[in-house]
Amino acid sequence: MKRILIADDHETVRSGLRALLESRAGWEVVAEAHDGNEAVAGTIDMRPDVAVVDYSMPCMSGVEVAQSITEHRLATEVLIFTMHDSSALALQAFQAGARAFLLKSDANKLLLGAVETLMAHKPFYAGRFSRELRDLVTGTGRHSPVLTPREETIVRLVAEGHSNKKISALLGLSIKTTETHRAAAMRKLDVSSTAGLVRYAVRNRLVEA
Repeated sequence: MKRILIADDHETVRSGLRALLESRAGWEVVAEAHDGNEAVAGTIDMRPDVAVVDYSMPCMSGVEVAQSITEHRLATEVLIFTMHDSSALALQAFQAGARAFLLKSDANKLLLGAVETLMAHKPFYAGRFSRELRDLVTGTGRHSPVLTPREETIVRLVAEGHSNKKISALLGLSIKTTETHRAAAMRKLDVSSTAGLVRYAVRNRLVEA
């Protein structure tokens, strides 16, 4: 029996994913999570073969979940599932340890194949991201993500209008650590204001315009 974890903050999405995944004989959804913290805890506890993780979730982004699973040295393969059609996010996902990046609009035709590929411990490439992701994995690409997953999450939360204090509470960080990550992101992106961070977030579809 192949074991799968689903993480998405919308119950209807999780139900749809469960029905689709369990339509394949021998596959079982052994855990569901509605935020990033639950996704990491569920993966540590249940040790699924594959975790299908939404990019945009409370507490931690899907990229941060992938990074945490990698840091815990778990054998679980991670698929980042998102509505954001962004090469930058796809590259960040793979750099963090995910092995598949799939648009929600492609779920019906590609999800089962992607999960099956991950169960064989092979990366899955799809759509216009294929060449960039393959280059990243093989080390032949020239493009690498600018921000770390933590920095990107903080930029997203800033763009959503949260203060440093609120971001620190959401992520379980000290205000000083949040400020350090925010300053690092601004330096890397060569912006000098909150407006610059918001423009980056909108351009890279971290938030809705």
